[in-house]
Amino acid sequence: MLYSIEEVQIFASGLDHPEGVAVSREGTVYAGGEAGQVYRISSDGKQVEILASTGGFCLGITIDQEDNIYICDCRKRALLKVNSKGEANVFVDEVDGHKLILPNFSVFDSRGNLYFSDSGEWKKANGVIYRASPDGKAALFARGPFHFANGLALDASEQHLYVVESNLNRVLRIGIGPDGTAGSPEVYAEGILSVPDGLAFDGAGNLYVTTYGSSAIYRVTPDRRIDLLCQDIESELLCLATNCAFGGPDFDQLLVANLGHQHLSVIDLKVKGQPLWGQQRGHNA
Repeated sequence: MLYSIEEVQIFASGLDHPEGVAVSREGTVYAGGEAGQVYRISSDGKQVEILASTGGFCLGITIDQEDNIYICDCRKRALLKVNSKGEANVFVDEVDGHKLILPNFSVFDSRGNLYFSDSGEWKKANGVIYRASPDGKAALFARGPFHFANGLALDASEQHLYVVESNLNRVLRIGIGPDGTAGSPEVYAEGILSVPDGLAFDGAGNLYVTTYGSSAIYRVTPDRRIDLLCQDIESELLCLATNCAFGGPDFDQLLVANLGHQHLSVIDLKVKGQPLWGQQRGHNA
């Protein structure tokens, strides 16, 4: 284990079993609650306020360049858009006439397209990946079928989308063609025990994977070596770890949401994260 549990700290507390976490370009942290709370947290974790409530159950959270917040709400079975005033509206709730089953996580590319996972049903292998254009028109990206499609991440080149398959304890990699079409999924990392959930890249191309079933964080190196970064066998500081995101004054701290507790955790990796589209100023072509 590369980091002891003593190196994990509580970043912000008083949250209602947070699953999603995201960081804006100014360092503001957003998290969700199991009763639909959308929390806005100061960059030092000391001030926590409720920005909005969806009335559902917030899973993955993503931010665009105008600080709109996109929330996968599993109870509403919809991808919601919450603006800076706390107003929530449905962004996507069906694709080609099919109602979403369990929207779980989303990630933007540099053109403002939003990839999002619909996990499907637990142990049913009916998960899919969709992609929504900036105007909210969604279409199928990859059908799989995936064994509970969960966390997503794009590499720095945006040539691959990485997808957690929670029911098979692995991460897949899907090539993205020049025309935006999906290639065949390949296994990128497996044996990540147990029930992997969230993903985040650092600037060196290492992929961090949080695990719900073992309250742990794994690191997958660019040459696909899998290291156990940290684990909390007592499930106190890391407890049913779900999503993760880079933040902190130097953007080298990993924030982790804990569905089993009421706090966000933080570990100082001293390795800068790979900036997400919403953390970059200005629009890319």
